[in-house]
Amino acid sequence: MIDIKTTLAEAEEKMEEAVMYLDEALAHIRAGKANVKILDGVRVDSYGSMVPLNNVASINTPDARTIAIKPWDKNMFRAIEKAIMDSDVGITPDNNGEIIRLAIPPLTEERRKQLAKQCGKEGEQAKVSIRNARRDTNDRLKKAIKDGLSEDLEKDAENDLQKMHDKYIKTIEELLANKEKEIMTV
Repeated sequence: MIDIKTTLAEAEEKMEEAVMYLDEALAHIRAGKANVKILDGVRVDSYGSMVPLNNVASINTPDARTIAIKPWDKNMFRAIEKAIMDSDVGITPDNNGEIIRLAIPPLTEERRKQLAKQCGKEGEQAKVSIRNARRDTNDRLKKAIKDGLSEDLEKDAENDLQKMHDKYIKTIEELLANKEKEIMTV
């Protein structure tokens, strides 16, 4: 017979992972302000191996519209510029010999709407993951009735699962609303 607490804890863990994934995905979507997280996916060719950009340079934001990248090795300028150009960041780097600067352009209204739509798609994927976790757990609970679990315990577990589902869906809605507000703010 299954342990209801363990089963619900596993479902909650899956739902939590979906929210964490969404939070990370939203952090990589550029909202018109300088954010070093947009460079997290950039890999640089450093002496034959591909490494994250933050392993070969310091990255900071001197102001709201600029990201400054200062390589630790002067020989890395070309490789860093190439990696940024090849990535999906969509910003052309400006190199003055000391620092590589990325000027974050202000977003057009059309681009803001595209980014909001992209956030919505990410949010929908996270909601689907949460719904799948709920469905899988409900299926396990239904099978447990055949293995001797009482229907009352199963119904209570289903209610707890639904409350958990609603809580995580609400969290996703809040994350999406905050990100959309950030994107749409000029």
